[in-house]
Amino acid sequence: MTDFTSRFSYLDAVGFGGAPLGDMFKTISQADAAATLQAAWDGGIRYYDTAPHYGAGLSEQRFGHFLADKPRDEYVLSSKVGRVLEPAAEPGVAPPFVNGLYFKRRVDYGYEAALQSVHDSLQRLGTGHLDIVYIHDIAPDHLGDEWTQQFEIAMQGAARALTELRDAGHIGAWGLGVNRIEPCLRALDEADPDVFLLATQYDLLNPAGSETLFPKCRERGVGIVAGSPFGSGLLAGGDHYHYNTPTDEITARRDQMAAVCKRYGVDLKAAALQFTAFHPAVSSIIPGASRPSRIEDNRALMAETIPVDVWAEFKAQGLLPESAVVPE
Repeated sequence: MTDFTSRFSYLDAVGFGGAPLGDMFKTISQADAAATLQAAWDGGIRYYDTAPHYGAGLSEQRFGHFLADKPRDEYVLSSKVGRVLEPAAEPGVAPPFVNGLYFKRRVDYGYEAALQSVHDSLQRLGTGHLDIVYIHDIAPDHLGDEWTQQFEIAMQGAARALTELRDAGHIGAWGLGVNRIEPCLRALDEADPDVFLLATQYDLLNPAGSETLFPKCRERGVGIVAGSPFGSGLLAGGDHYHYNTPTDEITARRDQMAAVCKRYGVDLKAAALQFTAFHPAVSSIIPGASRPSRIEDNRALMAETIPVDVWAEFKAQGLLPESAVVPE
């Protein structure tokens, strides 16, 4: 297998995570969704990630409408399999998505379901191919104790289908899109993935991925796309951490980090983005956005200068482990 980074050397360091455009936590108007995508394009962002789960196809539909007149060889597009959408009489509302298209989700990690899901995503997106396809949420946070059984189904089913599609040139790469490390480690042992979209497992408040998964990925040439660099909102001043209500302990650590940043005139959001993007195993980060101003904000945050003393204080106060890889 060719190293993912060399094959996808044009992958943006900062991409666009499409969950918010599936009406995650709140309803986004079509006009605001289109304006946000336009701001991303105008700002030079060329990697876009979405999924059938995001608003029961709403996010994919919005991406497809926006990208319809863009040259296909000028952007990287990823979506996911694991949930097949079936027509329904009511909008497909499922937490954390408060709205959706008229589909219900059927969880299915089988071979035929993966092929069907890719086909359906291409229809909603209005494109002839996907650059990356992730097997979505094949992990204990979504499936509970059943995840190991479903993982075996996925390896025999979805992984086989995506490997065939990749080897035939119908998709560029495949991997897992998950919020846990364990499935990625197992996939490295049992299959031939190219990249992992790892959300909630590598951010300022939880850098665990760098200690276990990242070294193995670098050995294998497997890329990492880091989702949720703001921890799904908490590090950007939001009310959610890893898509749930944060504990008092996590909120207190966030506040301690914010206090350190304030003493040095640094925005905590800048520290969060730059920390996640800096690790050499990370090919791209995909913060979500639901309004145009967020795109420009993220560009400014990535350009902000952060004194090395900020990282040193984080470590001295036990807010980051000594082994954490930090920007120099």
